[in-house]
Amino acid sequence: MANEAGKWAWESAGAFVRRVTGRDVPAPTDTAERAAVAQLLLDVAESDPAQARALRAWLGGQGGAWSGPLATPSLLPPSDRFFTDRRKVLALLDKEAGRKADGTPRVSVLYGPQGMGVSTAAVHWGAQQRKRFPHGQLYADLSGGSLATAPDAAAVLRQFLIHLGMPADRVPPAAQDRVERFRSLVAERQLLVVLDHTRSAAQVRPLITAAPGVVTVVVARRPLTGLDAVPIPVGPLSDKDARRLLTDLVGKETVSAAGPALSGILERCEGSPFALRAAAPRLAFVPQQRRGRGGGGDGDAHVGDPVRAAVQESYEALEPEEARLFRLCALRPWPAVGPELAVAVVGPHGTGGLTVERAGVLLAGLAEAGLVEATPEGRYRYRPAVRRFAEEQAAREDGLAACAGAVTRAVEHLLRFAVRADYAALRERWHVGPLYRELGPGDYPDAGAALAALAAEVGNLVEAVLAAEELAAPATVCELAEASWAVQLKAGRHETLLPALRTAVRAAVAHDPDSAMAGRMHTQLAFALMELDLLAEAESCLVDASSAFERAGHLLGRATAVESLGLLRLRQWRWQPAYDCFEQADGLLGSIGPDHERAGDVPRARALLKRHRGRALRGLAEYERARTWLTEALSEFRCLRDNYNAARTLTNLAETWADTSATEQALAAIDEAAAILDREQAEPHLRYLAGLRQQCLTERD
Repeated sequence: MANEAGKWAWESAGAFVRRVTGRDVPAPTDTAERAAVAQLLLDVAESDPAQARALRAWLGGQGGAWSGPLATPSLLPPSDRFFTDRRKVLALLDKEAGRKADGTPRVSVLYGPQGMGVSTAAVHWGAQQRKRFPHGQLYADLSGGSLATAPDAAAVLRQFLIHLGMPADRVPPAAQDRVERFRSLVAERQLLVVLDHTRSAAQVRPLITAAPGVVTVVVARRPLTGLDAVPIPVGPLSDKDARRLLTDLVGKETVSAAGPALSGILERCEGSPFALRAAAPRLAFVPQQRRGRGGGGDGDAHVGDPVRAAVQESYEALEPEEARLFRLCALRPWPAVGPELAVAVVGPHGTGGLTVERAGVLLAGLAEAGLVEATPEGRYRYRPAVRRFAEEQAAREDGLAACAGAVTRAVEHLLRFAVRADYAALRERWHVGPLYRELGPGDYPDAGAALAALAAEVGNLVEAVLAAEELAAPATVCELAEASWAVQLKAGRHETLLPALRTAVRAAVAHDPDSAMAGRMHTQLAFALMELDLLAEAESCLVDASSAFERAGHLLGRATAVESLGLLRLRQWRWQPAYDCFEQADGLLGSIGPDHERAGDVPRARALLKRHRGRALRGLAEYERARTWLTEALSEFRCLRDNYNAARTLTNLAETWADTSATEQALAAIDEAAAILDREQAEPHLRYLAGLRQQCLTERD
């Protein structure tokens, strides 16, 4: 059910089960229930040769699970050029990786304080072990901007499966199915998995496999006692190795010329590779008097925290303009800070303000100073400890009001960007938020470019929703969530958006539960839950959405919610309740008068409901009634020149003919649908049609 073809096949499976058993069978929700339905079909086939032939023909058209070829991922970040010591750590990793296979997973947990080079050690070891892992290296950063936005196991597994070669539209929607698929794909492979910045054992447990050739290295701040793994502490460098690292970084002559100052630097850095790297550039200069821009006092203020001491020292070397940008951009854990966001955060300051070009220069300078890290996409992010320092400095130097203003400007910037991009990516849908009417669609070459821009910013949009909630701005929370619809619908970023959508529902219910916006938020959350196969929760959300729209007197919204509930029930193989929903939704649309602002959308919406009723009746094996509705829908789509939905309806008609062994009629509908979809480049749907054709040919032969 990960793509269009899968959803068609799932619905077709339910109709087939109903047809051959003659009774309603609930859609299975897990592996055990799927096995039970499969056994039911086998039992029917064993008792009836005609049903056995039908089952063979139907299965022949379904294609089966994706089976490769597998790719060889190489996801590890680059290893540091200068790597010192860690011999014991590397030896322990070698020992666990080389342990004789005994059915238990090969897992090591590297742990240590921030700035101690724990991630560096894991990456360095992985880079040395490429021959040990000929089938590749998987890597995931599990930090996220915050606890709420940290990726969960399901999101990581989606990326792992894609990097192993599985097409994105074949990744299973349910988390447990992804676990099982991942474990089966790597069962015979020699593969390294590095899970960086892990927050808890629960976050990584589903990612661990007992496959004999797979080695997993977990990187964390502390031991993860809930994980059956070898704990490997990563502590400070010795003075000897710290000197060696400094020498590698700046050269022997510079280290020798530092004289007595070297001892002080080594003492302050306390063996932290991060602190040593930050201090290295200053070895080439005569120590200068600190300017003390409220950085927290004298040099002994952070004894015992070498990372903070190093950050403070680098911060105090900044120019005022750099320092202000550094402070204010750290007020939220933005996943990626680019020049445009930085300009919004800093706001009007000084006589000329801050241009995008100047912001880019300042961010690059902060990266050069080791205060931010460049992302692969060319933007920047903070280490958690560095961000905390900058946030504290902002509260001290800028004041709470200025800090709140900076966050508000960032949220407003992201909202306006998202509304315009969402509008450009999906122009045909109706909106609730007022900014759509005010701003209009953004200036993008096409809908694809708008969607790409929106998808690239999705992490920041989720963080903006959480920030707006803290700012007590429920309307902004909801408008931001509404502006994520295109990326939900077309880019499939459901796991990433889920925290924002849950926040939006909470905000809408608290602010105005009887509003159209509350209905829209429930509907969007339900859509994400449906795509993640969390159907029970999605059903509850759609019931709440319908109630909210009803109280708001919003007929179009209520019809959408009821229609969506019907589509969910199709997925559950609850054919009669689905049909009833489509009947109810059509009645609501019929109440919308010609003067309504969206009256022009009603004919297409009612044609869709006719098609949906035909699908539900096919599930009930009422084929003549199904064809009546489908034929009407097809005629209306042709009048509307909606070729894509005409092709989908032809496919449904072909299914009803195939179900009743009317092979020639089925093949004619398939050919007509395929001709349309080929022009639309609808590859997943074409794949399903090819299977349906094969089913028809098998049954005919």
